[in-house]
Order: sequence, then structure tokens, then C-alpha cells
Amino acid sequence: MTHTLTVSDEQSGLRLDKFLSTALPEISRARFQSLIEEGAVSRDAQPMQNTSYKVKHGEVFTLVIPDIKPLDLTPSDIALDIVYEDDDIIVLNKPAGMTVHPAAGTQTDTLVHALLAHCGDSLSGIGGVARPGIVHRIDKDTSGLLAVAKHDAAHQHLSAQLKEREMKRTYIAFVWGALNPREGTIDAPIARHRRYRQQMAIVEGGRESVTHYTTEALYRCPGSITPLATKVICELDTGRTHQIRVHMLHAKCPILGDPTYGPTTTTRLNRLKSGGTQVPAAVTDVLTLLHRQALHATELRLTHPKTGEFMEFTCPLPDDLLALETALTSLTN
Repeated sequence: MTHTLTVSDEQSGLRLDKFLSTALPEISRARFQSLIEEGAVSRDAQPMQNTSYKVKHGEVFTLVIPDIKPLDLTPSDIALDIVYEDDDIIVLNKPAGMTVHPAAGTQTDTLVHALLAHCGDSLSGIGGVARPGIVHRIDKDTSGLLAVAKHDAAHQHLSAQLKEREMKRTYIAFVWGALNPREGTIDAPIARHRRYRQQMAIVEGGRESVTHYTTEALYRCPGSITPLATKVICELDTGRTHQIRVHMLHAKCPILGDPTYGPTTTTRLNRLKSGGTQVPAAVTDVLTLLHRQALHATELRLTHPKTGEFMEFTCPLPDDLLALETALTSLTN
């Protein structure tokens, strides 16, 4: 696609990349910088490869945008739970068990494969490639809300909101024991575990990681003073890999069903039993059947990248975590 763009008096003095992004706001400035460097922008038939060139009133630039390259993945026709969709973004409820991005060991049937099938020809290029723009990730075995950009400008806008901590994400977690204090902030840097490279850990010098938490409910077994488990509301300031899981372990309250960052359910139940705590069979059964971390992204707040509208989305607990909550709540009745 070819565009002929003339510099107005108001645009005079802008950097070339800024002028282009002002003229065509649906394309990100970063994408224009790449196009300039690739020789796709010319003036008087001469390529303009200096992104910082200051444009002048009356100058005419020709921009040739190459065809969007297809992503080298085969779309998968997988049903998606779409919470909201328009021409710019998709907000969806990701089920536990679905991987977001293709990676070693998971090359098919990821969320990206499903989005490619769902969007079809409506998907615009992100960085020159036809692909859905995953703005933030959710672990494979975590469920809940996820925002996806359909084109480059929306992706850049949402990513900036995330970076500036303007996009708010709230999670429900069910953890072992009780947090002390009952509400507060965990500000502990996270990096790759130095020994177990598939795991993250609290590491001095790691990336800043901030989780605000509030206790919503305590669950005690009959005759026990110490809570068996707690329902916790967590809000993220940052979005590091496994952040809530690592921070809850750091607080000595690992998430139920998460053997990566805590003891297995069987080990925990055996310890409770040996210590004299009698966990009712109804609760034991639900805990044993829980084959993933009890973590759900329940709320997402963002500003729409095109309209500027503030948007708030909520998503109730899925069936497995609802069954868990029901069983734990029975302890207090």
C-alpha cells in the first residue's frame, strides 16, 4: 500500500517518524522507524532513512507499506470465551490448561493458534506480521482475563499502559495457611531461579515485582485455630513470570494445587493429619481433584487504545475453583 503525505504547517519541525505516526496513527511509531530504516519512505524519489530528520512545511513524502507477512503458524479452530471484541482489541477468558504462546514442547493448540483462526482476515499486522498482539501473559494453568491487540497501534498503546502501571489486573488466589499481616504489599524482586531454571525466585538484583494483597476469607477445619486456607485478592503493579505464585510462597502461603512453588496437596494433607488437624473428606476430595494452581485473573481495567474510554471487565471463578471455594466455605458453616 502506498501513501502520499504532505507536511502541514502544524506538522513542520516534527521528526520524520513522529510526522508519519501523526499522519497515520493506526501504525505505531516503532513500526515507522523500521520502515524508514528499510527504505520504505522517500522524498523526491530519494529514500529517507534518517528517522530524526525534521520535516518542513510543504514537503511531500511517499510511504510504501509492504504487504503483511503471514505468521508461520497453522490456525487452530478452538472455541474462545470472548468477553469483549471490536476492531482494535479482544478481551477473553482463558481456560486453565491453555498455553498462551507456542514454545518448546507446545507447538500447537495455543491461544495464539486459536486467535489466528478466530480473527482471520481482520487481523492487522503487528511489526509487519499478521499476528495477535499478546499484551500480557497468563500461566498455562492459571485461568482468567487476558487482553489482546488486533493491530500494531493498539498493541503499542496497551503495552504502554502496562508499562506505566495504568492497566490494572486483579486475581483471586486460594493459598495454604493465612497471610500475616492480613493485607499488605509484597515488594520483592524476581528473577530466574539460579539452580532450577524452569522456576522463578526472589533474587537480589532481580526485576522489581510488586503485589498488593487483601485477605477476603479464612477457612478453618473443625476444632482448629490455625486456618487451613485463605482466599486472597491480589492486584499487580508489575507482571513478572509466576509473580503471584512466587510472592505467595515468599509469604509462606503457597497457592493450593501448585507443586512447583510449594508442597504437593498429598504432602500438605499428610502433614496436617500428622499434626492432628482433621480435614473433612469433602474438602480433601476437592483438593485432591485440583490439578492446577488455584489462581484466577478475575478483573481487568484498561483504557481503550482508540476511543480513550475506560473499560472494566470481570470474570467469575471457573467451575473447578468455584467447587473449591464451596468446599472450603463449608468449613465455616
